[in-house]
Amino acid sequence: MKDVVILTEDRFERVDVSSPYTVNVALEDGLLEQALTRCGLSVERVSWSRAGYDWQSTRAVVFRSTWDYFDRFPEFSVWLKRVSSCAQVFNPVDVVRWNVDKHYLRDLQQRGSRIVPTHFAPQGDDRTLAAWLADCECDEAVIKPVVSGAARHTYRVTTDAAPQFEGILAECLAARAMMLQPFQRSVLTRGEVSLVMIDGRFSHAVQKLAKPGDFRVQDDHGGTVRLYTPTDAEIACAERAVASCPAPPIYARVDLVDDNAGLPAIMELELIEPELWFRLHPPAAAALAQSVVRRLGRGDAC
Repeated sequence: MKDVVILTEDRFERVDVSSPYTVNVALEDGLLEQALTRCGLSVERVSWSRAGYDWQSTRAVVFRSTWDYFDRFPEFSVWLKRVSSCAQVFNPVDVVRWNVDKHYLRDLQQRGSRIVPTHFAPQGDDRTLAAWLADCECDEAVIKPVVSGAARHTYRVTTDAAPQFEGILAECLAARAMMLQPFQRSVLTRGEVSLVMIDGRFSHAVQKLAKPGDFRVQDDHGGTVRLYTPTDAEIACAERAVASCPAPPIYARVDLVDDNAGLPAIMELELIEPELWFRLHPPAAAALAQSVVRRLGRGDAC
C-alpha cells in the first residue's frame, strides 16, 4: 500500500520535455514527491482519472496538478466521493467541495474578509450583459464561470463593447452559472499577489504580472511570476481567509489585488489544486510534506 498519491491529470502523467509548461508541472510535483520520500513515506504520482487504479491501495491523496477537473466535473465529483471513502484527502473533502464553487467568496465576506465585489448569475439567467453591468453599477468588469480555472471562459468586458459579448454570455449562462467582478485597475500595473499558506501559516508569496495588452496573469496566457515580499496587511488578509475555511486546509493560496479603493482584497482563495511555486521556494515543499506526515499520524518524521 502506498502512503501518498500525488494527484495529477492524464496529460501530465508523462513529461513532455519539449514543453517548458509541462516540465514545470513535473518539477513542482517532483519537489513534493522528493520531500515526502525524505519523510519516509512511499509515494506515487497518478492521474486522478487513471482507468482501473485501485484507490483503496493508498492511505492519502494530495491534489496537485489536476487542472482538468472543472472540464469533467460530473466525473470528478463521482470520483471524489469514491476516493474520499477509502483514503484521506488533502485538502479535506469538505474544503474541496466548498472551494469548487466560487460562491465561497460570499462566505468569506460574511466572515470578515475583504473581497473584490462579486456578483453571481445562475445558470439560465436571461439578463443581457448590458443589463448586468448596469445592475452592478460598473462599466468595466471581468466575467467568468463559478466553477473554473486557468482563466477558462474569462472575459474582460465594458459597457461600450457589451454587444459583442452578448452571444458569448448567453452561451455561457445556458451551460453554467457565471460571476462578474468589477475590473480592478491595479491588475494592469501591479498584477496579482499570491500568498502561499501551509497549515494556516504564511510560507512565501509571488507577484503575477500579465503580458502587455492582456489582463490574465496566468503563465499559460503569457504572464510572468516572481517572488514577492508581502505587506503585513496582505499577510493578515490571507490568514483571515484561511481561518474562515470550513475545515483547516493543509495548504492554501490566497490571490490578492489592490482593489479600486487601494486596499488588499481577495480575488480568489485556491484550495484544491493551486500552483504553489515550490520551484521558487523549495522549503515550502518540505513544510507541506511535514504537514502530511503529521496528519497521517506519523509524528514529525522529516
